[in-house]
Amino acid sequence: MTDLADADHPWHDVAALNQLDPDFPTGVEVQGQKIGLFLLGETVHAVEDVCPHADALLSQGFQEDGVIECPLHAARFDIASGKCLNEIGQRDLQCFAVRVQQGRVQLQVPPAKAGA
Repeated sequence: MTDLADADHPWHDVAALNQLDPDFPTGVEVQGQKIGLFLLGETVHAVEDVCPHADALLSQGFQEDGVIECPLHAARFDIASGKCLNEIGQRDLQCFAVRVQQGRVQLQVPPAKAGA
């Protein structure tokens, strides 16, 4: 379980762990929010899936060495931290708490902020 967990938010079952591929991210939607699932080694990471620069799905981007690159304009983000790695990305990505229980990936997703 990640240190982002919050007892005030429920866990949402989103995928089977054995269906995740380290070479191909998976996009899911929880509470109206698009979230990308990334398998790095044995760890599942969840970050917002929409690039802040151009509204492209990052889960359709190019993933290598723990970095995801937007498929439209090469904005790059660190998958584990959500940190924006070049100016075109505009800001860091929101990360979500992840846990795996009985082979199922679960996320905690706080309600979307108004206007987000």
